[in-house]
Amino acid sequence: MTKTTRVGGSIAKFGLAFVAALSMTAISMPAAQAGKHAPLGYQVMCLKDPSSCKGGGKARVEVTGDLMATLKRVNAHVNRSIKPRNDGAADVWSASATVGDCEDYVMAKRAALIRAGVPSSSLRIAYVKTRRGEGHAILVVKTNGKDLVLDNLTATIRPLSQTGYRIVSMSGANPRQWS
Repeated sequence: MTKTTRVGGSIAKFGLAFVAALSMTAISMPAAQAGKHAPLGYQVMCLKDPSSCKGGGKARVEVTGDLMATLKRVNAHVNRSIKPRNDGAADVWSASATVGDCEDYVMAKRAALIRAGVPSSSLRIAYVKTRRGEGHAILVVKTNGKDLVLDNLTATIRPLSQTGYRIVSMSGANPRQWS
């Protein structure tokens, strides 16, 4: 529904205003509670910047020396270029953040890998629980072998099975569909 209404003296589309207001007032909704929907902060980002939320290409990539070099380069560059800071109550996602939390690292890495030629459908956004039970976001690269993880908490590219993380929810080849 796109009913037009007055919000703060200006005209806004009701649906977008409602979603944006929720993202600013709600604490990040865990993906487990979201069911098969992406986290709210991701949904808002997709409304604002649809190009950041597109899939396409192969759902799995072959692990080569070139791929590993690209993954290491992108992981290191993004880990250095974003200053860590928690969003607080507002779960704001961005692919172009200079300060941010784990979701911002994930989206920046995803964008950089797509620019480097890695098919977007092979890049999955995962909401996980750490060994301490804390919520965290990582980027998973689906390969023809083990799935590989890019993480802002480490410079090492590791197989998902060696991270100690428990996946709560993950995007599919179409990044707007989560399971």
